[in-house]
Amino acid sequence: MLEPTHSLKLRKTRDEKARMNFVSGIRAHVLNDMANGMRAVWEADVEPEFRRKRRRGPKDGPEVHGAMKSNEYFKFYSTLRVTAQDLVWQSVFPPLDRERDRLKADALELRRRSKLGSLTLAEGFEVPRYVSAIDVHLMAGNYDGEYDSDDVTAGSLYDNGLAVFSFGLMGKNLDDIGQSIAGFVRRKFPQLAPKKILDLGCTIGHNTGSWKDAFPSAEVHGIDVAAPCLRYAHARAQAQGRAVHFHQMNAEQLEFPDASFDVVFSSMFLHEIPKKSIPRILAEAHRVLKPGGLMLHMELPPNSQLSPYDAFYLDWDSTYNNEPFYKPFRDLKPEKLCRDAGFDPKKYVQFVIPSIGWYGEKVWAGAVAQQGEVDSDKTGRLTDGVMWYSFGAFK
Repeated sequence: MLEPTHSLKLRKTRDEKARMNFVSGIRAHVLNDMANGMRAVWEADVEPEFRRKRRRGPKDGPEVHGAMKSNEYFKFYSTLRVTAQDLVWQSVFPPLDRERDRLKADALELRRRSKLGSLTLAEGFEVPRYVSAIDVHLMAGNYDGEYDSDDVTAGSLYDNGLAVFSFGLMGKNLDDIGQSIAGFVRRKFPQLAPKKILDLGCTIGHNTGSWKDAFPSAEVHGIDVAAPCLRYAHARAQAQGRAVHFHQMNAEQLEFPDASFDVVFSSMFLHEIPKKSIPRILAEAHRVLKPGGLMLHMELPPNSQLSPYDAFYLDWDSTYNNEPFYKPFRDLKPEKLCRDAGFDPKKYVQFVIPSIGWYGEKVWAGAVAQQGEVDSDKTGRLTDGVMWYSFGAFK
């Protein structure tokens, strides 16, 4: 597990570090070794039996799931993966409980001392029930749970938990998605030169700040509904010396003027949203984009671009990881979503971008000249050699 480099990181004992590393190791084993073993079981045993009984191959992920869920390997894989997910948060709670008051004081001091960026919280803001009612990723209290005023606990829990969860694949500051995609956009579209950038559903701003790195002269904004994550995000950005403006706001109803941003971005956000809300979010993105601006969403690849087995594999989270909107979103067609939001179909874009942390700058930069094809073993999957899928459109 990689340690964060900013000053808000938890001060852990040796035993606490060892426990986190152990949990990261379990996650890496499950998502690399056991995932490969499960595919082998499918190909050698379960799929041939399915074809023998049905006289055809599976049509989609749910059919694969139906065939696999009684398999002993799949049951063991799922049990260990759910247990590891719970252990992620359990490994963070002891140091976080001890450090809660210190983190709150440090965040307040950073806000008082530094003039970088801004934080705007809305009085009486109503968090959507699809956030407040679900402990997504099995994360206790979800993103919006608060202990008291000025609380940053949920932000720290997510920051440190994600470091354990991703077993190094997202980099020290958990910004590999942001660094890979923002840098890719800068190289691929040098004419874009954005002056204002918006990150939707930014949580702790771990990918928001990457846009400031890629475009230092741009004004960068991040929005989220969760106050404790936004407080933490603002303090985290200041500790890193990044000027980012954070706002408590619902992406379904943005409080920005028409045509006010050059780039609207999100990462791992849309699959946490009910299907009925996604068209409103994309329509709002279209509204606040300037003509010629770019909307880009980093997400898991849609099921329509995957084999039935790979659709089943990625849909696991929807059934077992408390992410009820995960599969319904991935069943949608990105091109249609963009078209329905008002974008010209001819200006639709889709990219598969290698992780800059895993592949290095040479391979990553070489991908700029390519459109990128969805690789079922690597694209969007937290596994060795991960690549990031993104879709969107120019206005």
